[in-house]
Amino acid sequence: MNTSPIAFLKGHGTQNDFVIVPDADNALDLPADAVARLCDRRAGIGGDGLLHVVRSAAHPEAKAMADDAEWFMDYRNGDGSIAEMCGNGVRVFAWYLVRAGLVEAGDLAIATRGGVKKAHVAKGGDVTVSMGRALLPEAGVTVTVDGRSWPARNVNMGNPHAVTFVDALDHAGDLRSAPPFSPAGVYPDGVNVEFVVDRGPRHVAMRVHERGAGETLSCGTGACAVAVATARRDGTDPARTGTPVTYTVDLPGGTLVITEHPDGEIEMTGGAAIVAEGVIDPSLLAR
Repeated sequence: MNTSPIAFLKGHGTQNDFVIVPDADNALDLPADAVARLCDRRAGIGGDGLLHVVRSAAHPEAKAMADDAEWFMDYRNGDGSIAEMCGNGVRVFAWYLVRAGLVEAGDLAIATRGGVKKAHVAKGGDVTVSMGRALLPEAGVTVTVDGRSWPARNVNMGNPHAVTFVDALDHAGDLRSAPPFSPAGVYPDGVNVEFVVDRGPRHVAMRVHERGAGETLSCGTGACAVAVATARRDGTDPARTGTPVTYTVDLPGGTLVITEHPDGEIEMTGGAAIVAEGVIDPSLLAR
C-alpha cells in the first residue's frame, strides 16, 4: 500500500465540482469504493466526480489515443462508477493542465472514454470544448415524477441523456434519486435526465439528475444534449438550415453557451476554476 500523501486539487465548472488527482504514470489504484470515499461530502473531500489525470500512453484505455492527445481524463462519477464523458469535467481538466504548466493556454486535445475532445483555454479561465456530434437514437422514453409523465428525447453525447420539456423546473422533484423511465431497456446502464423550461428565444433553463451523482448544479454534456433537443423541437437543426445555432443554457450553478454547427460539431463555452489543493491521507483510499 502506498503510504505517502497523495496530492489532490478541487475544482469546478459552473459549480459542477470535482476532486482532481494528478497521476501522470497511472500509478495509483483507484477502485470505485475509494473514489466514492474521496467524493463523499462529509467523510471525504467532496465532489460530483473525480478527474484522474493520466498520460494517455500510461493508461490501457487511452493508449490508442496517445498520438492525438497527451493527457487522458479518467473520469469517475461520485459513486465511483466509470463514465464515458463529462463536459464540465473536460473544462476543469483543461484548466488544470494549463494552471499546472503541463500545457500552454490556447488549443489542446484531451483523451476521454468518449473520444478525443478539443479545447481552447483562454487566459482568463473560460474554456471552449468541442464536444463532438450528438447521436439521436430513435428510441425514446417516458419519464415520470410525482404522477406526471413526459416524453423524453434520446440524445447521446458520448454518454446517454433523456431530455424532457416541462412547464416548471420544480416538476422534476428533488432529483436525489433517478427519475423513473420506461421502457427501461432503452438505457440499460442508466441515464442522465434533463428537465427543461423556456426562458426566451434560444434561451432555456434546466435541472439534471446525473447517473451516479444525483442532482448536480451543472452538467456540460447535459447542456449540450438540451441545446440539441431544443433545436430539433424549434426546427433550427443546423444540418437542415445550414446555419450554426446557439443556445444559452441556464443551470443552477451558472450559464453555458452551446453552439451546434451545420456539420454537427457542438461547442460548449463556460468558466472553470481551481479552488483548493492539498494532500490525501492514503488510508482513506485503503479502507
